[in-house]
Amino acid sequence: MDIIWLFFMLSALQPIIKQKLLEASRKRMIGLIEQERKSRVVLLVHRQETMSLLGFPIFRYIDINDSEEILRAIHLTDPEIPIDLVLHTPGGLVLAATQIARAIFKHKGKVTVFVPHYAMSGGTLLALAADEIVMSEFAVLGPVDPQLGEYPAASILKAAHQKPIAEVDDKTLILADQAEKAIVQMRHEVGELLADRYPSEKAEEIAKLMTSGTWTHDYPITCDRARELGLPVNSNMPENVLRLMELYPQPMRRQPSVEYVPLPYRSNRGAAPEQ
Repeated sequence: MDIIWLFFMLSALQPIIKQKLLEASRKRMIGLIEQERKSRVVLLVHRQETMSLLGFPIFRYIDINDSEEILRAIHLTDPEIPIDLVLHTPGGLVLAATQIARAIFKHKGKVTVFVPHYAMSGGTLLALAADEIVMSEFAVLGPVDPQLGEYPAASILKAAHQKPIAEVDDKTLILADQAEKAIVQMRHEVGELLADRYPSEKAEEIAKLMTSGTWTHDYPITCDRARELGLPVNSNMPENVLRLMELYPQPMRRQPSVEYVPLPYRSNRGAAPEQ
């Protein structure tokens, strides 16, 4: 019976021990990157979480708590020390993203944003505030056009203008008014973030393109496309940043949808790695 109870106790403690080991590995890797780059490393990683009680997935996004934590990290960093911000996020609240972007913009030391996989919407706003954007070859950014509830602000405006005003209900008119203000505000915000790095006409052009609903909100802006836009982008992604992302795995489902041998395959070693 003692052995059985010991087994159950160890089984109950296993997830806690595993999580503590994972957190320790993350801290070691962050410390290693900071030593290599002589910088402060800050991560903003949002994964799809599964609620333990009901078991349905929820998505995390940039919120006020994130902005408070990142603002504190920046406050604790000497103004001259570079900051490396690793982003993996679908976006989030405009207010929270704007707060973080402003803090990044005002930091005197160089700010580099690393995008291993994707940084959409509010995540892209943070990238636009940085001095340098480092993206993996197939990573993507996205437009920063405002969304009002489930609808794009630009689409609300377009719908309202396509009908005689007498045929537009009051709710749609109110939404159109809010949509117009949201687009103007976001364009102004992006323009200010770009003003110090680009000629005024170029900054205004990029701001208009990114905020006016030119593309759908999930349009993927690849590394090559970002270069064409004139953004300070390169694909020199450090290997340790990718290794760090491996320490933030997606919560496991019962049946994995992607499987492979987790070893590097090199051409000089043949088709498969040595076992």
